[in-house]
Amino acid sequence: MTGYARPLAAALLLGLVVVSAWAAPPAKPSTTPTARVHQVERGDTLSSVARRYGVTVSALLAANRLANDRVTLRVGQRLVIPGAGSAATVDHAVARVTRKHAEASPRSAGARAPADFFFAVPDFADALTAFVWPKEGAITSSFGRRRLGWHRGIDIQGERGEAIGAAAPGVVVVSSVEPRYGRVVKIEHQHGFTTVYAHNDDNLVEVGDWVIAGQRIASLGRTGRATSYHLHFEIRREGRVYNPLYMLPLPARVAHVTETDEDEGDE
Repeated sequence: MTGYARPLAAALLLGLVVVSAWAAPPAKPSTTPTARVHQVERGDTLSSVARRYGVTVSALLAANRLANDRVTLRVGQRLVIPGAGSAATVDHAVARVTRKHAEASPRSAGARAPADFFFAVPDFADALTAFVWPKEGAITSSFGRRRLGWHRGIDIQGERGEAIGAAAPGVVVVSSVEPRYGRVVKIEHQHGFTTVYAHNDDNLVEVGDWVIAGQRIASLGRTGRATSYHLHFEIRREGRVYNPLYMLPLPARVAHVTETDEDEGDE
């Protein structure tokens, strides 16, 4: 190689190295979710383990192929903890959509929701009571913002005298008449839940009665502050009201109706 060719070759080689280094994309850290393993200790429950690792009980059950949340954990048992992103259950997917919708919805000044309203799917999958529909019918008024205030439940359309059933097993704690709700029944269930059945034509249970899911507890009416025959239904827990449509089996039938001026309000 001639004297001038050697420096030229070296320069070309250096240029290739520089270009290659510039063109190569930087290595990205792996984002693939990784699973961890937890060894069960004395006092551990599915709920406590899920909280510790920031996952849901549902995801924990699925990752370990456990039948339900009533299984007894053994000391020394190894539980697979799903990695980040694998705990996105249907409930949490709905919760994210709900929050996004709530943030995107225009709110007029002074239209802030009351503090006890909860607009996302609650994160208590380990303590979720299995509710059933108290009656069949179209939803004529949904949970949340209304023209004259905030609606604490859903209204289910019906005819006078139709049967209203308990949404879950429990104890009747209220069977009375209230100014807004008219004839109303309230039932306490496990895990701190309470359901409310308002505007009844007739209450068929008394305080202290134990009822099972689907048992007839009242007849549909329009007592109290109601402008049509319907059931006003609420689900409460620990001082909060929740959207029943997130807690009841799907699908729900929603009727397009003109909103009335009635305001359920609180009791």
